[in-house]
Amino acid sequence: MTRSMTAFARQTAQFEWGSLSWEIRSVNHRYLEPHFRLPEALRELEFPLRERLRKQLNRGKIECGLRYQLNEGKEASFEVNKQVCDQLQSAVKYVQSSFFDTALPDPLGILQWPGVLQQQELDIKQIQADSLAAFDEALLDMIAGREREGNELRTFIEQRLQSVSEEAGKVAKLMPTILERQRQRIIQRLEDAGVVLEPGRLEQEMVLIAQKSDVEEELDRLQVHIAEVARVLKDGGPIGRRLDFLMQELNRESNTLGSKSVNAGTTQIAVNLKVLIEQMREQIQNIE
Repeated sequence: MTRSMTAFARQTAQFEWGSLSWEIRSVNHRYLEPHFRLPEALRELEFPLRERLRKQLNRGKIECGLRYQLNEGKEASFEVNKQVCDQLQSAVKYVQSSFFDTALPDPLGILQWPGVLQQQELDIKQIQADSLAAFDEALLDMIAGREREGNELRTFIEQRLQSVSEEAGKVAKLMPTILERQRQRIIQRLEDAGVVLEPGRLEQEMVLIAQKSDVEEELDRLQVHIAEVARVLKDGGPIGRRLDFLMQELNRESNTLGSKSVNAGTTQIAVNLKVLIEQMREQIQNIE
């Protein structure tokens, strides 16, 4: 499966304790580079989140943001420790019985006594588990988006690849006609100049011209690279870097074709090849 590196996913979920929302954005990058925006209470989730991304993705700049909202009444609350209060009450009564002019204790002061107020902590482990589960869903959604766009890119590249093959085929068909025209042009120039060459010498000159204009090797390599690109696209997986290398090789051969061109037709074909290859290369930058 061919994957793009560009995608977006949002996952919202409701739980007994409240709700949360994940947003994941992915763009092209040479390596896998994750960034996280997490609430402070869930900061320790970053390591398991990185591991999840590493197992599922190979390349791309990934921005992950999490927001959560607790239901009303689910915030951290305080409860009075009745046992400690009873102990304090007994102590106060003892002091009052021993010292008749002792004032009554201040209720706020009692609440400040260590152990009187107990904070009921949120079940943070449950929130973490729910956050990871929702992230997995968002990640799968984002990967599906990358695959959908990757299929579109694959179709685009295959179409351009077919055009490259057709342009290369045109050069192969034109070469015999081009060489014959070169031969006739040389003969005409010699006749116009009143120069007569021996048949053997004329053939030697034509062989030299043919050697300088020979692009059979370049055309063969073009077809080999075209076949390799098609194979890589079919295999799928993390193929972006491999395809980028093959585009460089295709561009190299098209440059050589242009430098060996002796005809306006082949020059135009070389230009067409470069345009098609550049179109593919630009899209390949988005492939994982």
